[in-house]
Amino acid sequence: MAELRQALDDTFDHALLRHGFMHHNRDYQLVIQPLVTPRAETVNLRYVFRHCVQATCVTALPPHTWAVSLDDRLTTDEPGELDGHYWGVNWQMLYPGATLITDSPAARHWTEAVGIDFHEVRIETNVHDLTLIFSDLQISHIAHHDN
Repeated sequence: MAELRQALDDTFDHALLRHGFMHHNRDYQLVIQPLVTPRAETVNLRYVFRHCVQATCVTALPPHTWAVSLDDRLTTDEPGELDGHYWGVNWQMLYPGATLITDSPAARHWTEAVGIDFHEVRIETNVHDLTLIFSDLQISHIAHHDN
């Protein structure tokens, strides 16, 4: 459990480039670009939440922000002089980040029903608020072209 908690803590304040179920629809992935320091080479990370039985995604943006962020030009490389949330950056900040939910009733239900350990995590960004119920976390380095 401490190793899982540390892996989740390590995502704090990094860039979430993409998230969603993998092509086989069983596991949920986050593609993360760690903070870049002057001496560090950027290597993206794939966090795979294996056996994901629940993935909930809701907006973290308030309605008034959505109301001024509907223009499709905000999804492009050059939005011009528009107000609103600029979607075109193509990433979101993992802040306040990931929190392992201890003593989760949902995770306990799945543990008892399936017979393997499940965990619940809440992942908060400046754009989305995710909740995942999963059994295992695998982390790997990925090349930028594999994103």
